[in-house]
Amino acid sequence: MAQVKTDPRILRTRKLIMNSFIKLSEKQEFKDITVKDITEEAMINRATFYYHFKDIYDLLEKALSEVLSINLNSDVFERSELNEESIIHIFKAITDFQLSLSNRCHRGYEDTIARIIREQLEITFYKMLKSQSSMDEDKSLKTIAVFLSWGIYGASVEWKRCEERTSPEEFIQSSIPYIMSGIDFEAES
Repeated sequence: MAQVKTDPRILRTRKLIMNSFIKLSEKQEFKDITVKDITEEAMINRATFYYHFKDIYDLLEKALSEVLSINLNSDVFERSELNEESIIHIFKAITDFQLSLSNRCHRGYEDTIARIIREQLEITFYKMLKSQSSMDEDKSLKTIAVFLSWGIYGASVEWKRCEERTSPEEFIQSSIPYIMSGIDFEAES
């Protein structure tokens, strides 16, 4: 079946709205940003905003998902192998993403941010696992991806909470052999 191509004007407008939102979020907290602020920054009307997004919370979710996907470099990782280097890179991307948001988003949005991070991680891990696994059990791979996404997210929260801050790489390094031994597909063959 042929894939429907999205009109480039729609993609440009959507990106313009997201970029305007991100620019505003650098200056003020999310709770203080209004649709009016975004439409003025993007130089569009309200109808255009609502054509692309249900509301400001929908915009928040989609913008955060896109920024995280870019930080994770998801396209590259979804085609690569799950190994020590990829786990370190993913963990670093997650911690960088959380630090960049810590000054912008009000505490009331932590659950939304956590869900977005876990969902993006789950998608990325699932695709990585699927590409390197000989397992036919799709459900098991999805469960492993959920386990990894929650674990990596939880470790990033713990890293952020630590008073004696080490680099993300140092923090996760000692755990990697245990993570990798738990997902060693070669042992199953």
